[in-house]
Amino acid sequence: MAVIDPVEVPRLQSYLQQTFGVKDIALKMREKATDSVEVILNGEFIGLIYKDDEDGEISYNFNMAILDIDLPATI
Repeated sequence: MAVIDPVEVPRLQSYLQQTFGVKDIALKMREKATDSVEVILNGEFIGLIYKDDEDGEISYNFNMAILDIDLPATI
């Protein structure tokens, strides 16, 4: 994984807000890790975005864990 530069964070945040149509998504730099940022929705941590720089091609991977207890009982 590659280091996420703080100047990348606003661009990533704007992309997520536009893609999901939600303005309450925020990204936060991590204190001890430089290869990822925290994804916050309505003040709650929901996942991480990792930067990958393989062969000069940069991509970002959004990793979100969904707990079984958070799923609706029925649909």
